[in-house]
Amino acid sequence: MKLKIFSFSWESFSSDNVVSATLMTSIWEITLLDNHAPLLTSIKPSTMYVIYIDDKWVEKRDDFAIWKWVVEVSGNNVKVMADMLVDIDDLDTEAAERAREQAVKLMEKYRDSKDKMDMEKFVEAEDMLLKSIAQLKLNDTLK
Repeated sequence: MKLKIFSFSWESFSSDNVVSATLMTSIWEITLLDNHAPLLTSIKPSTMYVIYIDDKWVEKRDDFAIWKWVVEVSGNNVKVMADMLVDIDDLDTEAAERAREQAVKLMEKYRDSKDKMDMEKFVEAEDMLLKSIAQLKLNDTLK
């Protein structure tokens, strides 16, 4: 199976020898295998696990933190477009933890404000929280 993962921040992953790819859709977690039924669905912030055969014919696994967007399956071709793609090798756990803490503080500030709440800023803080949680979950796979 061929897999291409694209991100708006220009990180990407591509392999023509993917055994499986597991990710969270808007409804449930799915594992994509050869000859999967055609599919177009949104993805949720989560950890994506990819098992593939490398150039030396060795089976490998790569883990990513991904942020919402879409996955398309057509024949043995899978395309994933995500707002964020963080490879486990590039994970900065301390930065993710700082972002999580900052997001929680901002959400509390906006929620507890006596003035009219700025919903757009609250949603931005919530997005920051979910992105950091996806990265911290990726860190849990290292343990």
